[in-house]
Amino acid sequence: MAPGRRRDPSSRFKYLLFRFNTAMEKELLTRSVINVLREAGFLVSSMCDIRPRSFDLAARREELLLLLKILSNIDGLNERTAREITRLAGHLLGQPLIVGEKTRDQMLERGAVYYRYGVPTVSLPTLADYLLGGIPPLVYAAHGGLYVKIDGEMLQRLRIERGISIGELAAELGVSRRTVSKYESESMDTSIDIALKLEEIFQEELIQAVDIFRQRFVEEATTEVKDSILRRLVEIGLRVFPISQAPFNAITRDEDMVVLTGVSRLTTGMIKRARLMSSLSSVTLTHSALIVDGETKIDRIERTAVIGRKEIEKIDSRKDFADLLMTRRESSAY
Repeated sequence: MAPGRRRDPSSRFKYLLFRFNTAMEKELLTRSVINVLREAGFLVSSMCDIRPRSFDLAARREELLLLLKILSNIDGLNERTAREITRLAGHLLGQPLIVGEKTRDQMLERGAVYYRYGVPTVSLPTLADYLLGGIPPLVYAAHGGLYVKIDGEMLQRLRIERGISIGELAAELGVSRRTVSKYESESMDTSIDIALKLEEIFQEELIQAVDIFRQRFVEEATTEVKDSILRRLVEIGLRVFPISQAPFNAITRDEDMVVLTGVSRLTTGMIKRARLMSSLSSVTLTHSALIVDGETKIDRIERTAVIGRKEIEKIDSRKDFADLLMTRRESSAY
């Protein structure tokens, strides 16, 4: 602020009021999302309230694992956070999902899927319709409007069965012959109006649901690990993937196990962090370990193994690390 220049108190108040209202909107939306997930039979983790974070909740129902980011305005998602939640979901064999209320000054359409940096994004009613009512979204938003996916093979079969030429169908729809050919051979997406005309002509359902729960597998080379404690895990043969926006610092894995791995100093916040990691590991079906930069008399906090740095330095193999985790899991919890 320039010397002698005072901030307008009313502007400061408006800013604080905006922040407060935004936080309240997100809190209410988050509670509603949790209620829908639980009613739909999902096991839901504790809220990730440690910053920075790329996701707010993990939820599982049988084989379906979701990592959810909840935003009142979905334009608040940045590319870095989107990349991180996608990476995490890939490593954990889950799906990233954004649940929001609006984009700019418009409310999200019910039954429509939006995409932010490739991450599927839906409103709470859309999520509830799918999980509780079995009604999947049929529409997705892209530049220029709302679009649907049609079953090209079924369209071609119906057209041939009913003796309608490509030219006749194109004239009926008001599009080119080439466009109709792409609908059939490439299942090219189209506008809602065209899709509804096609269903009216053939009296069949041709619109396909948008798959928001499609797994996005990640095959990622082990990146440079800068933390000295995590580097020790690499030295004994484990694959370590550093994570920047989560309650843990890395995902550590081999052929038989996946470990949410945190590195921490001895602080009062350590216990809170370990409990959150424990909740997440229960939902994601992984192990969790918190490596303390120092000595500790605590063996585990709930499901999270607590390991001192010196113990890690003495480990010589992946098996030793796995055995230590199992031993801590069986010890008395803090």
